[in-house]
Amino acid sequence: MTTTTHWFIRARLKTRQLLLLVALAEEGNIHRAAQVLNMTQPAASKLLKDLEDVLEVPLFERLPRGMRPTWYGETMIRHARVALGSLNQAHDELQALKAGSYGQVNVGAITSPALALLPSAVATVKREQPNLRVSLEIETSPVLLERLEQGKLDILVARLSEEHDKSQLRYQALTEELVCAVVRPGHPLLGTSGLALRDVVNASWIVPPAGSVLRHRFELMFQEDGLAPPINTVETAALLFITRMLQQSDMLAVLAADVARYYAAHGIVALLPLEMPCHMDNFGLIIRTDRLLSPAAKVMLRALQAASLPVYNRKLALAD
Repeated sequence: MTTTTHWFIRARLKTRQLLLLVALAEEGNIHRAAQVLNMTQPAASKLLKDLEDVLEVPLFERLPRGMRPTWYGETMIRHARVALGSLNQAHDELQALKAGSYGQVNVGAITSPALALLPSAVATVKREQPNLRVSLEIETSPVLLERLEQGKLDILVARLSEEHDKSQLRYQALTEELVCAVVRPGHPLLGTSGLALRDVVNASWIVPPAGSVLRHRFELMFQEDGLAPPINTVETAALLFITRMLQQSDMLAVLAADVARYYAAHGIVALLPLEMPCHMDNFGLIIRTDRLLSPAAKVMLRALQAASLPVYNRKLALAD
């Protein structure tokens, strides 16, 4: 045990100090933070002062109507969230083991691999470890990455963009995400041969929300073909609404190809024979390199890596 590595032992860092940091970040006020933690304001102030004295830096600016984290404070708050999340995870794992369970793994995925990859991987895990609890969250990549950093998720199947800090992430690419246009079964355009973008530019489209990567590339696709992007649009990422809206109208929608094929296989939509050269970037498996995976997370990661071969024709090195 080195004094450099274990400075927090010498500093007698308290769990309640970590809780106070997070509460102050969320409440912005020492009085409300103290109430959240069921302590008096003087006690909360002393906890914070003791921590600042040990670290020898100011963690918060004292403002007339509240408190704002300094850069030092932002750093400590981020690590406090991770530490508390890890402690909660340790408790959950212990409780699961005491109850006869193998533990729990929390997986986050974007929609396309959630349909194409996750079912077979989860089925493998549940077949091998029936008592292992699996929690799955389907969201956008930025949301999932934030929850991975907070320790709320163990493994992601998502995208990494240029702006993401990759220094503490391990990424194994799976495949790029193709997109296609879909319509209701029996739509008049399904019988059109040689369909091109100019034939659908004035159609009514259901498109991803403004600001999303797919929306940008969808519009750029028309511009590169010398056309103004469609203006008769409805913006949403809600798949239930999209499929229901298509069934009740002659609208077109742009979806990830795996998602579109899933709904088409069940007769909910039909794939429009229209070339859509606006594919998304690669997505892949993402874990943190600065945290050890739990036994349950290792089982799930190996299952995802193994399932990637038949699904994406991608052979990945298995987790240790």
